[in-house]
Amino acid sequence: MNTLTPTRQQIIEVIDNLPEDAFSELVSFIGYLRYKAVKTKTAQPHNSFLLSIAGLGASNEKDISERDEEILASEANLIHGWSLHPD
Repeated sequence: MNTLTPTRQQIIEVIDNLPEDAFSELVSFIGYLRYKAVKTKTAQPHNSFLLSIAGLGASNEKDISERDEEILASEANLIHGWSLHPD
């Protein structure tokens, strides 16, 4: 390949001229490129960790420290521990 941006046909010719023992490495590399392309497409824009947890402890109640044990007892399942869905 003489050009900086090879054509599809030039790439096919180079692949055709590879020795047989190079094919397993080529297949692995192509798999990596496909994985990378899919991962890049599905990657969500990430927010900073601090922004993602901002407001987690926000409450309309002023002081709940007097009821902390009562609140924990009502939220924790004695058998399963913490869970959103008691199964």
